Formats: sequence, C-alpha cells, structure tokens
Amino acid sequence: MGYANADQVAGGLHTRQYSRAFIVAEPDGSGRVVFVSADIGMVSQRLRLEVIKQLKAKYGDLYRQDNVIMSGTHTHSGPAGYFQYTLFLISGKGFIKSTFDALVSGIIKSIDLAHQNMKSGKIFINKGDVENSQINRSPFSYLQNPDAERSRYKSNTDKEMVVLKMVDSNNQPLGIISWFAVHPVSMNNTNHLVSSDNMGYASYLFEQEQNKGQLPGQGPFVAAFASSNLGDVSPNTQGPHCINTGESCDNPNSYCPVGGAKMCIAMGPGNDMFESTRIIGEHIYSKAKELYGTASVEIKGPIKFAHQWVDMSNVTVQLNSTHTGNTCKPALGYSFAAGTIDGVGALNFTQGTVEGDPFWDAVRDMLLAKPSNETVDCHKPKPILFSTGEMLKPLPWHPDIVDVQIITIGSLAIAAIPGEFTTMSGRRLREAIKKEFESEGTPGMNVVVSGLCNIYTHYITTYEEYQVQRYEAASTIYGPHTLSAYIQLFNNLARAIAKDTVKDLPKGPEPPFFNQSKLIVLLPKNPVDKTPENMTFGEVLQDVQPLYKLGNVAEITFVSANPRNSVEKMEKHTFLTVEKYENVLRTWKIVHNDASWETRFIWTKGAQGTSNATVEWYIPETTKLGIYRIRHFGHYRTLLISSIPYEGLSSEFEVTGK
Repeated sequence: MGYANADQVAGGLHTRQYSRAFIVAEPDGSGRVVFVSADIGMVSQRLRLEVIKQLKAKYGDLYRQDNVIMSGTHTHSGPAGYFQYTLFLISGKGFIKSTFDALVSGIIKSIDLAHQNMKSGKIFINKGDVENSQINRSPFSYLQNPDAERSRYKSNTDKEMVVLKMVDSNNQPLGIISWFAVHPVSMNNTNHLVSSDNMGYASYLFEQEQNKGQLPGQGPFVAAFASSNLGDVSPNTQGPHCINTGESCDNPNSYCPVGGAKMCIAMGPGNDMFESTRIIGEHIYSKAKELYGTASVEIKGPIKFAHQWVDMSNVTVQLNSTHTGNTCKPALGYSFAAGTIDGVGALNFTQGTVEGDPFWDAVRDMLLAKPSNETVDCHKPKPILFSTGEMLKPLPWHPDIVDVQIITIGSLAIAAIPGEFTTMSGRRLREAIKKEFESEGTPGMNVVVSGLCNIYTHYITTYEEYQVQRYEAASTIYGPHTLSAYIQLFNNLARAIAKDTVKDLPKGPEPPFFNQSKLIVLLPKNPVDKTPENMTFGEVLQDVQPLYKLGNVAEITFVSANPRNSVEKMEKHTFLTVEKYENVLRTWKIVHNDASWETRFIWTKGAQGTSNATVEWYIPETTKLGIYRIRHFGHYRTLLISSIPYEGLSSEFEVTGK
C-alpha cells in the first residue's frame, strides 16, 4: 500500500512490521493518553474504528476516540487491503480480511503490552537536525510560498527531529518516540518484499542496541520513529534524473525530453534500494541516539486531549476579517495520476497540469462520473480527473468525515494530522497551534505534527502550492482552502484545551463503518498448494554450500506453499531461522529470524499451485565463526484443511573468517 502500483504484489519478507504503543498517564491515573506508531502506510478509518471498538470491549471507557492517537510510519512496502473507501480498495486488490484482522490484533496487542507494563517514570524532550537524509521533491511548489515566509527557514525541508526519551523512576531506559519528516520510500515501487523501510530500520537499530541479545521485536525497550509533515519530502537524495539519459529532470513538470514524465525518477543515496534504506535509516537512528543520550529537558504538567469528527467536504473557513472560503467535496486532479519522482504513474500524465484534456475528461465522464459545476469551481485551478466525492458506488470513493485531534502532555502538544502535510503546511500548522496556546495563556508549547493519523485523506498543501498543481496539490482532496480549514479546526482544539472547555466541543458527525459484505474483494482465495512430483513441502530444492566467508550470502531454496496460509499464525510464526550450533551446550541457538535485517525471505509462485521459497542470509562481518543451519517454516492448504504446518532444514554449513 502506497505506490498504487497494480504490479506491486507481495513476494516475500524483507523486514517485519510492528505496532509500537506508548501509554502516558498522570500519577493518580486521571489523565491518560495512548500514542501508537505502526509500520504501515497509513492508519485507515476502518482500522481505527475497529481498534477503538475492541479497546472499549476490553477496557471500558479507559481508551477512547479522544485519547488514542494511531499513526502510520508511511512505509510504502506494507500490505494493502485494510480500507473501506473504494479508491483505496481498487488500488490494493480490495478488502483483505486476513490483513485487516492481523493489523487490528497487532495494534491491540501492543496497547495491551504497554498497559500491562506501566511504571512510574519521566519524559525528556530534545531536538536536533538530521543532515543528508531528505530533499524536497516539489521544490517548484515550495517556491510559490511568499518570499518573506521562506526567508525565515534555512531549508525547503524540515530537518528537525523531535525526540521523547522515556525512563523509569531509576532512570532506566523504557523507550523513545521520534518524529522526523521523510517519506519511507527508499524501497521503491519495483520492490516485492514486505518492508518497514528506512523508518522501520531506524527502529530496528535502536531496539537491537537497547535489547541486546534479543531477537527483533523482543525485549522491553520500544523505539518508535513516527512520521511528520513529509508530504513533499523524499529520502532519494541523489534527486530526480532521467533514467534513460542520466540528465537531471528537476524542473516544474518533472519531465524528461525523451520519454516524458515516466522517465523522471529519484534515486539514492545507495547503489540499490536496500543500501539506500540502510543509509537513510542509519542517519535517522544516529541522530535519535545522540538526542536520546543528551535529552535533559523534562516534560512536566497535566495530560489533556481533544478530538472532533468534522465533515471536511463542507467547512467554512474565515480567511480574514472580511472574506471566507469553503472546502470542497473530495476530488483528485490530473497530476495525481502523474505520481511523483519517488514513484511515477502508469500513464504519461505530467505533474503541474492545470488544464484538463478532452480525451481523459470524456473517458472519466463515461466510465466514472462527470464532476458537477460546483465541484469544478470549488477546486480551481485543479482540473478534476476523479470527482471522488460524487462517486458513491459501490461505496463512497473518499471520506467526508475526518478526525482532528490534539493530545498534550505538559508542555508538549501532539497534533494528529489525517494525511500528508507538506513542509510549509506543517510549519504553518505548528506555528498556529503554538500561537493559539500562547494567546490563551499557555506559552512555550512544543508542538509536534504527527502524520498519517487516524484516517487517510491524501495530501495537504498550502494555498500557494495548490496553484501550480503538482502531485501533492492535485492530491489535496478537499480543495485550495484545506490547510486553512485544518488550521482553524486545530486552533479550536488548542483553545479548548488551554481554556479547559473541551467538554463543550461538539463531537461532530460520526463516520460510517460500512458493512463488510459491501466492501470490494479483488483477491481470490488461496488455491490448494501442490508440490512437484515425488516431493514434499519443506524439501530442499537447492541446498546451501558447505562453507561461507564473512560478507558472503548463504542461500537455500525449499519446496513451499503460499505464505498467506500463515497469516493467522504470524504473531508467533517466523518463515525462517538462522541457527548456530553451540558446542558447549550441544544445542542450536536461533541468531536471526525473518524480522532480521540480515535475512530475506523470497517466495516464487510456480505453475498449478506449486511454489518455492528462497532464504537469503547476508552474513555480517560481525558474525561469530562456527557451524550454522537454516530452517524454513510455512503452512500448506488442502481442499479440506486451510492451514497445515510444515518445515524444511538446510544442511549444516560453516562460516569462516576472510
């Protein structure tokens, strides 16, 4: 989920996806908030509503819509299928119940663990700049913002990372939440392995360092690297180049002289996407580690929160003392179809398109829906490609009802934004909220913009950026005054918190939870798994070599079955282990599993229900020398039984020094 590329079907596992939950409560238990950062593209409305429903069944009124924030890291290499609005279902093989259920149960489990492990402690805040890790992917849009505003900032991206350091009453480490604005798209749209991308790797490095000797996802220390105002921010620091000629295509339309927009792609900083993920992830981790080590400003004060549902298709915005504007019914512009330099569109649409095309307009009107005059006028200068707010079959294509939410922990305010704010949009929102608190007698608030929270509504550009209609502006679905509407709404929340009038805020219109039977399902059920003649599941097709040196790649291929058969077992299941023989104890010790950075699990679909699985182990230079083996675990499906376990085992092999 992320690139909306129909060819990008999962074919294995690079790194695992985790939900990381943090609960902060006042000592007497009165004020209490939950922050969840999940290694997924974004939190969907359906996912949030189901999680809140299950929390209510389990905990009563302890965890609710108003005191739980759920944020996605925005990896573009996680499963799709957990949405309820038609546009998101079409681009991700429909609703996939097993994926949805796995995400819900994982998020709930992370909250359960946090709830069970609460202890008295302290929170410290620190800030610092991360260098060499991001570029603005729409600099032409950014330049549309007023000179006076731009001159206040030294960069066209937000380099600042905000870190919360959590320790217990004995100053023992508990966890970290970090916010930093960059797209987790180091793994590009040719990738077929599930991956938590650069932000997930930063979490992995921090947790492995703190939970020494533990496998990934185990141990008490939790490190969340959460998203922020990343809308126009790319990790592909070499910038956009024409992949056919090598020349730069850093122009207003991201267009190449030969081949057009489809050839303009950003890469880097590594030689391939795995190396780029590692480099960016290491940069982010290193800065977070430094800030964690030096954090000394303690956050003190009460815990407060405010939440509203808002019909974002119909907000009247007070632009100034004499003029108002309105948000619009959702719609996507032509440049939405162009994609970005991080993942170009399938057809040769171009970024920065401000006029429609008679051919595509006719196709749209015939196949989907002709936008009303009112919607066309409201969205100007956006030429509308999909009038999603007027497309209601089989279910609405886009949401109208959206969450806005702020939680405050002492002098920290976390604004839960329902999409991707661009750099300048995020700056304006942060500044507005800070000023609102100040004007109501609460100066010095640290405001964090937390991205991809609670529901997904695409992008939010500034009014000025909107005028040139690059991808981010074409994907600002509620029209040119979207940002102004959010600033107005978040200011209302900040004011209510500062004045202690949250109880007077209207709850707003409740969002729908569509009947599952009405959701589009495009993924067929798993077929019955078959093996090649005279072979069994888990049997070795190509074995390891007897000897490897440090830095080599150990590789083995097994007869396997569809990994989707294992989805209900994923919590305790791994598709692979790398095990070392311990001479003294005469036992095998697991040193890596499928969540380890050093391993890759690659599934290849064959003919007539057959398939094979390749396990790769990239042997680190730090590996202890000795005897090793690789195991593979899976489940196969028969006509009568949907999930029968099997396993495979490699020959033993030796790892020696160079």
